[in-house]
Amino acid sequence: MRILMIEDDRGLCASVKYQLKIQGFAVDVCHDGEDGLFLICEGAFDLILLDRMLPSMDGLEVLRNARARGVRTPILMLTALGELADRVQGLNYGADDYIIKPFAFEELLARIRSALRRPAAWTDGHILRFGDLAYDSAAKSLSSQGTTCTLSRREGELLELFLRNHDQTLPRLLILTRIWGPEGEVEEGNLDNYVYFLRRRFQSLNSSVTIKSVRGVGYRLEADYAE
Repeated sequence: MRILMIEDDRGLCASVKYQLKIQGFAVDVCHDGEDGLFLICEGAFDLILLDRMLPSMDGLEVLRNARARGVRTPILMLTALGELADRVQGLNYGADDYIIKPFAFEELLARIRSALRRPAAWTDGHILRFGDLAYDSAAKSLSSQGTTCTLSRREGELLELFLRNHDQTLPRLLILTRIWGPEGEVEEGNLDNYVYFLRRRFQSLNSSVTIKSVRGVGYRLEADYAE
């Protein structure tokens, strides 16, 4: 699981990152609101820890912009502003939880695990949906327009990563690490081959969903909502 922590208190970042790594999480840190919003929208994270008081862009604006751009990743607000009105405002902007500073690491860890256990609003058990696609991750079956096909294990893993981060550009290195592992011996051309396989699957199902190549960066899953 990969977590992005957007927090300008570098000491707190270092402490939380160290403790989360012990628990098995991969943690990226950022100390600026605008940079944080860019990483949220361009990266693929399982959860975001977001400070409210940030330089360049307030945490609430980061949150509002991320949700407006379709980011569904769980976001936990970290802030010293603990009044009821502050908590309600954060939740109304789209936060999944609101943690008051100072906090015990044990509470933060419990809230992270709780947020990660919640199914996304667009899932139905092990069915992932986007555009006109429905993917059964248990049966490895992909359906659209009344037609179904079965995916290989690797195709299924790659498609699930795209579905859980649709409309977000996923860098090539991130995809390779998440699908083949950080120590995986794989050539970059293998990724292109599997993207090609998925595109062929979409075409066979007459789906309007596409995998767009982003030059010099990676790929993103998009749907033609006009159809």
